[in-house]
Amino acid sequence: MVETFEIAIWATIISVLLSIPLAIMGARNYTPNRFTYSVSRGVVSFLRAMPELIIAMFLVLGFGFGAIAGYLALGLHGAGFLGKFYAEDIEAADRKPQEALTALGAGKLRVLRAAVLPQVAPSYVAYTLYILDRNVRMAAVIGLVGAGGIGQELKGRYDTFEYGHVGTILLVIFLTVFVLDQVSARLRARLIG
Repeated sequence: MVETFEIAIWATIISVLLSIPLAIMGARNYTPNRFTYSVSRGVVSFLRAMPELIIAMFLVLGFGFGAIAGYLALGLHGAGFLGKFYAEDIEAADRKPQEALTALGAGKLRVLRAAVLPQVAPSYVAYTLYILDRNVRMAAVIGLVGAGGIGQELKGRYDTFEYGHVGTILLVIFLTVFVLDQVSARLRARLIG
C-alpha cells in the first residue's frame, strides 16, 4: 500500500507540473495566440480521453513492470483533467482586479500571479486533492496490468485463489481512501474557510 500511495503522490505531482503550463496556454485570456490555445486544448483533450488502464498497459510495455509505468500513466491522465479545470478557472476569474493591474502597467505573468492566482487557488487545491484521492484508487487498478502498487499484489493473490488476502487488500484500499478523504475534507475546509 505504501508503493500505491507513492505512485499516487508522484502522479499528482506530475499532473500539476504538466497541467499548469497547459492551463495558461489553454486559457483564452492568457494564451499567446490561437494556435497555442488549440494545441494546448488538444493535448488536454487527448490526455483526458485516454483511460489510465490503457496508458498503463502501453507504458508497462515500454518501461516494464513497476511503479514508473504507474505514476506516468496516472500523471498524464490527471494532467488532462487538471489542465482543463485550471484553464477554465483562469478564464472565469474576475476581470476587475486583472484590469486594474494591467492599467498600472503590470505584465501578463504578474497579473496572473497577483490577480488570478489568489482567486483560483482554493479551487486548484480542491481539484488537486481530488486527483490525489482518485490516483490512490486508480493506482490499485492499474497495478492489475503490472504498473506497480497494491493492484499487482491483489491480482497475484486472486490468481492463486487466496481470497482471504484479497479481502484484506480490498479493506486496506478502502481504509486508505476513507482516511485520505477525511484529511482532504479538513484541508479544504481550512484553506477555503
